[in-house]
Amino acid sequence: MSIVDWPAGERPREKLLERGAAALSDAELLAIFLRTGVVGKSAVDLARELLQRFGSLTRMFAATEAEFCALHGMGQAKFVQLQAVLEMSRRALREEMVSGDALNSPAAVRDYLRLLLGGRGQEVFLVLFLDAQHRVIAVEELFHGTLTQTSVYPREVVKRALYHNAAATIFAHNHPSGVSEPSQSDQLLTDALRQALTLVDVRVLDHFIVAGNACLSFAERGLL
Repeated sequence: MSIVDWPAGERPREKLLERGAAALSDAELLAIFLRTGVVGKSAVDLARELLQRFGSLTRMFAATEAEFCALHGMGQAKFVQLQAVLEMSRRALREEMVSGDALNSPAAVRDYLRLLLGGRGQEVFLVLFLDAQHRVIAVEELFHGTLTQTSVYPREVVKRALYHNAAATIFAHNHPSGVSEPSQSDQLLTDALRQALTLVDVRVLDHFIVAGNACLSFAERGLL
């Protein structure tokens, strides 16, 4: 049955207008983005197939063009549209994060980091450089590694902090394994970076670990 034949209250677009976007499932939201299905499958059916194939929205967002287009009904145009939507989301969250004190916008920081790092297939270490009012000056991906480890050099982090004349930093890296718990090496790295930055009067405010949709804060755990 085509979506147009569904009861009005069950159609994704009408449901969104009546009850708001939060009332829709992942598949329903994705169906609105897809707009149309293929022969024998509605947009919702196609959306469910995408989610089943990738396992989550986060992993779908991180899919390559080849991986995304491998599903029947998907193509380069849809892939480009999806990347545009994701980039607009990242920029909107970054604007919110940059507009004031980063510590007063923890949800925006977490959401931004999830979108940026959640679906990466290799470890990425990035730094948010902040001024004395904790406003974001710059966000830089400084190191990339394998699925299990990243080589992070405190000297390079200090050099970038001095370049931006930063007063504080927030670190973030992802765990492609999906486990957000910090390892002993994560703790040792954080301590080494904090000690190095203390020598140039730059504070470390937090270190986030992103694993899929989870985002763990060292500060909240009392690890800083």
